[in-house]
Amino acid sequence: MSAGWKIFWLATLVFTIAVGIGHVLVPGIVPIAFAEEPQASWAIMTAFLLRAIELTAAWVAILSLSITLGVALRGCWRRRLTL
Repeated sequence: MSAGWKIFWLATLVFTIAVGIGHVLVPGIVPIAFAEEPQASWAIMTAFLLRAIELTAAWVAILSLSITLGVALRGCWRRRLTL
């Protein structure tokens, strides 16, 4: 398994775990700066942290998938040109 696929699956796993923890620890809390109802500050900070982890893991997964598929397609294209 190439390193690109390992990074993709690891980022996907981290994203899934962060989403799951978010649903368990802070259900119903949306990480926005201003809310009409007062909420516990630890819950908001946890929601912000988990959302940051989710977004970072999602971008890493998208980038690693794009690069890995690009390299694979380039290899296929070069093999066809040499035949």
